[in-house]
Amino acid sequence: MSAFFVEGGHRLEGEIRVHGAKNSVLPILAAAILVPGVSVIQNCPDLSDVAASLEILRHLGCRAERSGDTITVDAGALIRSDVPDDLMREMRSSVIFLGAVLGRTGEATMSYPGGCELGPRPIDLHLSALRRLGAEIREDQGCLRCQGGGALRGRELCLNLPSVGATENAMLAAVTASGTTTITNAAREPEIVDLQRFLCTMGADVHGAGSSVITVRGGAPLHGGTYAVMGDRIVACTYLAAAAAAGGEIAVKGCDYRHLSTVTAVLAEGGCVLRSGPDQIDLKCSAPLRAVRPIRTAPYPGFPTDAQALLMAAFARSTGATVFVENIFESRYRHVDELIRMGADIKVEGRVAVVCGVSALHGAAVRSHDLRGGAALVVAALGAEGKSEITDLHHIDRGYQDLDKALSSLGATIRRT
Repeated sequence: MSAFFVEGGHRLEGEIRVHGAKNSVLPILAAAILVPGVSVIQNCPDLSDVAASLEILRHLGCRAERSGDTITVDAGALIRSDVPDDLMREMRSSVIFLGAVLGRTGEATMSYPGGCELGPRPIDLHLSALRRLGAEIREDQGCLRCQGGGALRGRELCLNLPSVGATENAMLAAVTASGTTTITNAAREPEIVDLQRFLCTMGADVHGAGSSVITVRGGAPLHGGTYAVMGDRIVACTYLAAAAAAGGEIAVKGCDYRHLSTVTAVLAEGGCVLRSGPDQIDLKCSAPLRAVRPIRTAPYPGFPTDAQALLMAAFARSTGATVFVENIFESRYRHVDELIRMGADIKVEGRVAVVCGVSALHGAAVRSHDLRGGAALVVAALGAEGKSEITDLHHIDRGYQDLDKALSSLGATIRRT
């Protein structure tokens, strides 16, 4: 079993560049199915979720190859429309292939997806949107069987919630539909904008991403092309939280500071000194963090749920009490018990967690339960006294490429076995 061994108490110093965004590259890889040619996708991180996506593409009949951080997908010879259960269970976001496969082949069969256990994340919004576009979907013993891709027609879609996945699935299916589709109450995340840019690069007619209304004029002929994925804002947040927890001065490059404005505002309120440029965020932390006003997760442009655990780990060692309110997922406090093993003082009641800052954390043997919670344990370990062992790294590998090497380059004492 692989593990991180972290020796805390070392300040972080230097510059680091984030890799490509996991939450962008996965829907972009699914979108490549729609292109009857070659898609060259650059700045692709080497993650287990990306590897699982490539296996799905190959199963469908695509040629999918990686060279460094560039992935080449040739979807010209798509031969299948099903995704096996074992591949679906690898990651929750595998459901993003539903709209693309349906749109390209006229049918799709797949089981319910897997991924991190963050409580119920029903895909009802996805299915409702596809049905509104004309798809016939029936659920059969845990399988989704979809028909009607050739008959998809543009409609006005109004999502009950601004779901990122449902927005992406609706966009991908609408690209192949006849007529115009309008998606209202769409998710506004930067990764949605990145998907739109990829689709437009390949010839699609999509507008409005980044706002709550997205318009897709379906039927535009698609062609191959080259596209570079945006930097990962949550990886950037991880590095910033690590420097806030351990102390130090770092420059995080390759991310748009505007995508993390709510996170940097919290860190600044907590006592960090931050400076932002077009492609860089600088952070300096010279003293323990101080408590901040309640942190409430919300859809973008609100505070990201993916940053909740990371900031909680940083504020575990602080002065005063900070309240976290998790409004997106029901079971996203599984890291709390592990932080308590390191000496944190945290009380959870439903969706609310109260972090009473302590003067010091201590090293401990802890276990990752999900992707961001696992990264949060690394953040806490960097700011703790003594040595920590963090196991179940397969969760962390879903979203971070060589996290140990990245942090080591900043002066952290961390090794992987």
